[in-house]
Amino acid sequence: MRRRKLALGALPTLAALCSLSITAPVVAAPLPAAPSIATAVDAASVDRFLELYEKIKDPANGYFSDHDPPVPYHSVETLIVEAPDYGHVTTSEAFSYWIWLEAQYGRVTEDWGPFNEAWASMEEHIIPSAAEQPGNSAYNPASPATYAPEHDTPNQYPSQLDVDVPVGQDPIAGELRSTYGTPDVYGMHWLLDVDNRYGYGQCGDGTSSPSYINTFQRGPEESTWETVPHPSCDRFVHGGQNGYVDLFVGDQQYAQQWRYTNAPDADARAVQAAYWALTWATKQGNQSQISDTVTKAARMGDYLRYSMYDKYFKQIGDCVGPDTCPGGTGKDSAHYLMSWYYAWGGGTDGAWAWRIGSSPSHFGYQNPMAALALSTVDQLKPRSPSAVADWDTSLGRQLEFYRWLQSAEGAIAGGATNSWNGRYEQPPAGAATFYGMYYDWQPVYHDPPSNRWFGMQAWSMQRVAELYYATGDATAEALLDKWVAWAMDNTTVDAAGGTWQVPAELGWSGQPDTWDPGNPGGNSGLHVTVTSRNQDLGVTSALARTLMYYAAESGDTAARDMAGDLLDAMWAPNNQDGLGISVEETRADYSRFGDEVYVPPGWTGTMPNGDRIESGATFTSLRSWYADDPDYPQVEAYVNGTGPAPSFRYHRFWAQADIAMAMADYGLLFP
Repeated sequence: MRRRKLALGALPTLAALCSLSITAPVVAAPLPAAPSIATAVDAASVDRFLELYEKIKDPANGYFSDHDPPVPYHSVETLIVEAPDYGHVTTSEAFSYWIWLEAQYGRVTEDWGPFNEAWASMEEHIIPSAAEQPGNSAYNPASPATYAPEHDTPNQYPSQLDVDVPVGQDPIAGELRSTYGTPDVYGMHWLLDVDNRYGYGQCGDGTSSPSYINTFQRGPEESTWETVPHPSCDRFVHGGQNGYVDLFVGDQQYAQQWRYTNAPDADARAVQAAYWALTWATKQGNQSQISDTVTKAARMGDYLRYSMYDKYFKQIGDCVGPDTCPGGTGKDSAHYLMSWYYAWGGGTDGAWAWRIGSSPSHFGYQNPMAALALSTVDQLKPRSPSAVADWDTSLGRQLEFYRWLQSAEGAIAGGATNSWNGRYEQPPAGAATFYGMYYDWQPVYHDPPSNRWFGMQAWSMQRVAELYYATGDATAEALLDKWVAWAMDNTTVDAAGGTWQVPAELGWSGQPDTWDPGNPGGNSGLHVTVTSRNQDLGVTSALARTLMYYAAESGDTAARDMAGDLLDAMWAPNNQDGLGISVEETRADYSRFGDEVYVPPGWTGTMPNGDRIESGATFTSLRSWYADDPDYPQVEAYVNGTGPAPSFRYHRFWAQADIAMAMADYGLLFP
């Protein structure tokens, strides 16, 4: 039997001046100057960092599992639904924030052991081992994967594989294998069931933890509420007669298989953290303590290049028609952006394997700091022959992308795709383009729209602000001049009262001008409005860090002062508790606990705990264990119409880590 390569891997859950031109980054030295360590500091801010750090690391507070080494949970609380559907799963995002947090700890204390330990935990728990990705030696770079069109809604799945659609060649697999002496991929899968709550274990053993799992597979309208959680290694032990595979992909026969999906923003964040760790440790004279970890970060960056490629390695630009758009050769399938994912998989028998990139790119996933590190810092340059040149190209391309997407007001619009509707369809007439890729105001997912959340703005522009601080790059400066003014105009803060309002949701209209690198347009037809505001802690912290890095380089005292006021407001007594920093969050969206999950008529199966997978299943019926959660009664009352929208004081790992790091940044940037 010919076993086709199953191309799964969708992932849920970041100055418009006519005369502005894109300039190459200005890098004066491999490692830019860092703030003085443990001498010229604002001691109060650094003390705040250490206080919150100790709360995060205290085992009694529940941020980490009891594995050895430990695993950070998505949140202390178990009942929480966002991109993760349960608080005690975790993500590559959380691991990357942990590594970044420990880099800051080394900066403040000169103790680099925890930084190395965090990377070691990531390597053990969320980067698949050779045994967990068998068969990569059978991978054929000339035929990376079999095409399966994406569809608009879950009820259009499974998607039929089509062996007749041309796909391109994978131009980096050979050099990666030659460089590292292995056919295996060194990158994080995005989602772990930390304590085996679902019961899959590893490869169906039912008991091992953490366990690789996945959720999103069925197009842009599949929200978290409409997913079927499934194991990353599917031996057909659970689910239906073909495990879970035939919920997503249609084929003549099905094989037991494994598949992993990488979230490029998380791997890039880990590289970004390694860059700063190296910068700070070098200033201390301690770089030898982290040299092995830095080498691993460079390796991760080598494989992260898979996110620079079209999903099926088709040519970039004007790629219309799955049958007519040709497969790429060499690097002409590379867009050089950080796309939404890359994925890889194969048979559990080791007989076949596949790999895919991703056609859509969201501005929020871009990380020019990682690109800077991987293209200019000797210790972080990946070893593969073409990697440094690729990352150098990516750095310039990412800055162009931000510039192309900057609205008239200053916020950054969604992104672009090389595959309209995930099927290489004809885009709407007049669609603006970026190197032949089509503007998409909500790349990848639509429920909710992927660029409605202001957090994408703060996350991504913080990286641009770091780049500006590290290099003085003129393009980064121009982007920030306009973005910072817009963000500050839409932010209010009462530091003494411990309250503030930052943008929460954004509305978009129009589109950018088609990109011309030699003559960038002014984007007078691309507009944003702030439609709601809130006190999201992690987003507020990311905004404050953006403002402070911008202020540290530009000398903008208003940005510096607003950053400080936001930190003071978050630190106010009314926002303090024994676990860290928290604010009241009302979750009206929890009405969707009762949402129906599409299961094709006639398809039946069971979850490991016996929950039935069949037509009429709901988010809760596939997760019946939620009924035992102590926070569930208020959710149940709300869903049943007998109670108000539930409220919580959540402690998300990434948000607490970001707040702590913001305190350290402020104390060291503004002594």
